[in-house]
Amino acid sequence: MRKMLVQIRLLWSYRELLSSLVLREIKIRYKQTLIGIAWSVFQPFALMVTFTLVFSLFARFPSEGIPYPLFSYCALLPWTFFATSLNRATQSLTNNSTLLTKVYFPRELLPLTSIITASLDFGIASTLFIGVLFFYHISLTLNIMFIILILVIQVIFTSGMAFFLSALNVSFRDTMQAIPLILQVWMYASPIVYPSSLVPEKMRYLYMLNPMAGIIDSYRRVILYGLPPDPLYLIYLFFIAGTVFLLSYRYFKRKEIFFADII
Repeated sequence: MRKMLVQIRLLWSYRELLSSLVLREIKIRYKQTLIGIAWSVFQPFALMVTFTLVFSLFARFPSEGIPYPLFSYCALLPWTFFATSLNRATQSLTNNSTLLTKVYFPRELLPLTSIITASLDFGIASTLFIGVLFFYHISLTLNIMFIILILVIQVIFTSGMAFFLSALNVSFRDTMQAIPLILQVWMYASPIVYPSSLVPEKMRYLYMLNPMAGIIDSYRRVILYGLPPDPLYLIYLFFIAGTVFLLSYRYFKRKEIFFADII
């Protein structure tokens, strides 16, 4: 714990560099694009429209009384944040090999940069979601405050996965090739296009071992249904997120001394 606090203090001392890395990544990503940062809204919106057509109108998946565009978009926002963070963070070390071999700085700044830029996209895309909530006359309750806790748990879990995958990708470049496939399978193993209630009761506990299933369900409960999140799921999610983060960060720091040599 003491060592972790020292690392956090070190990262804080490099906050200006982190800001510079975030600004650089944003500029690179949207340089010479026609609609620029609007892509952060277009991606989840396009998926919402596609899912509504395919899974609501054609396949007729249930949405538990919630309009399907709202039902799917509420899940797509946290999922897109998660998937985008991992896609970018996995390659963050290898894409910045010149920096790693020439300049010293805490290496974890690179995957953190990917998560922060993805969180900015998440925030911008959320503005459209607020508009959709108003359009469908969804009234928010005080339970919306739980969204902060759910988001913190998701960020901890996402950061842990980002540290592990970015370090793994330095040694095994297959990692960045496998991530899109893994995320695609993971998405359909999460309650994005369908409600978790569609999963058979006898398989529900096994299904909810997937942290993103509990996170997405919790977002829906507090936003769309005005209910508090399931406390057992929250405890489980916090435990899993914390465990993944600590183990992944330890793995990252253990491999860090070899990054410049391998990369």
